[in-house]
Amino acid sequence: MQIAVSEIWSKPFNDPRILSKCSTWESSTKMETMSVVKFSDQSIGNIIDQLVTDILPIGFQSRNIDLMSLLLTSRVLHSATLATLYSQVTISHSKAFHKFITHVAAHPALGIMVRRLDFSHFNPIGLGMTGRERAETQNLTVQTLLQCLKLLPNLQEFLAQEHIDGDLSSDVIWTLFQMPRVQALDFCTCSSTLFRDAIMNVFGNTCSFQLPQVLPITRLSFHSCTILPSAIFESLLPRLPNLTHLDVTHTRITDDALTSIPRTARLTHLNLSKCCSLSGDKVVKFLGTHPAVKDTIVYLNLLMDAKSHKILNAVDVTTLLPTLPSTLRSLNLKGSEMSRNHIPLLLPLTKHLEELGIGRNLLYEDISPLLGPFSDEAMDNPSWIPHTLHYLDISDLEPDQLDLGLLFRSKTSILERGTMPLEIIEVGEKAFKKLKDREHVCKPFGWVVKEAGRRGMLARDIVKTNTKLAGEEVQIDDGCRSWKMGATYWGMRKVPVARAEVCGMYELCMFKQ
Repeated sequence: MQIAVSEIWSKPFNDPRILSKCSTWESSTKMETMSVVKFSDQSIGNIIDQLVTDILPIGFQSRNIDLMSLLLTSRVLHSATLATLYSQVTISHSKAFHKFITHVAAHPALGIMVRRLDFSHFNPIGLGMTGRERAETQNLTVQTLLQCLKLLPNLQEFLAQEHIDGDLSSDVIWTLFQMPRVQALDFCTCSSTLFRDAIMNVFGNTCSFQLPQVLPITRLSFHSCTILPSAIFESLLPRLPNLTHLDVTHTRITDDALTSIPRTARLTHLNLSKCCSLSGDKVVKFLGTHPAVKDTIVYLNLLMDAKSHKILNAVDVTTLLPTLPSTLRSLNLKGSEMSRNHIPLLLPLTKHLEELGIGRNLLYEDISPLLGPFSDEAMDNPSWIPHTLHYLDISDLEPDQLDLGLLFRSKTSILERGTMPLEIIEVGEKAFKKLKDREHVCKPFGWVVKEAGRRGMLARDIVKTNTKLAGEEVQIDDGCRSWKMGATYWGMRKVPVARAEVCGMYELCMFKQ
């Protein structure tokens, strides 16, 4: 939420009777002492943080106007505003990067303030420049990026993506992993041969760089870095004793690399979706016995495309489900082999899970007990514990398995009071087309059809739901959770490594693919 600059100033500061007496800088300083200095530095910083505006995806518009105004207000606010502006730096295009590095090179103290360097919004196209003109400007290159990192001694988070992977040279990658305070690295969708060769030079079998055996990284993402060989993970993961977040979606990570994660790590977020080099029994054994994950996992994504490969067969799922801890909030088993015999094993998990993805070979009538019972008598039973699901992925169900009559009839209806707080039901592409053609059937029951990129879903209409429940007030929360680290939508498919609102390329990977 954007807050006006005037809301920060206290009334005495704006009182015209006082302003009229401030004819000199000294009197202005007294006025500042009367109003702003009453607050602690931390309080002023917290207030100014609320002025930071969201970066627009195209990133060319003027933004943070209020912060720029604060820089000219007073000495106290100038210092506090600089800390806010430079603590989390977002680069949306090459000219912004050039401007940033020029300021930091001229004023090294600014570089000390930087904690996050974010390229997730970076757009190489635009600004009215041709590709040749952009190449000639040399704003963002391997050399300038390396120079930039050397000016940021306190950097803690570095967020990259495919549009800059050509500038991630061996020297840049080595520098990032050598920086003593860096805790989070995200190389989302970086899959160019230049990036592969660069990281091979650092972590490959014939690496030319000497890295320490222990690295400070706690949150690491190679989401959809499809080109990286398995040797990278076998060399890197054993060096991360404090790892908490790991995203290796659609990579070539192997069983040996996964089990090489140090026993001292405490994984809360793990994304192994579309990892075709993993075997189901080894993954199940790792999740159930390895000290780094068995008691701490909060987010677990084992999604697979069953048409090309599967990790978990029915036996693996039967072995896995009873071992999952009560800390778990998000579990995706899409693509795994399941049967109605797994429903009793899933039922206890629904009492603490908020997101659940169901595997193949199930009918809607098989999974409806996860949302029930549907009778008032059963819900009034003291032994009944309601589910906590906000999001249910049934996209593995074929259209003929998603019977609208079953979906809305009284004994299996997703609309009944017992299904709350369920908000989102994701369906497959073919089933979505079927629902979209019959949207008029869903709306009277309090559900609407929505589309997000390649994903389609049914979303609860709270107004209709309230009417259906005879005036009973139903509150749908905003989706904010600490384990989402700034994301608010349900159905997260990318592990966040920095606490921030999700936009740009990261939003595409997290909620639209």
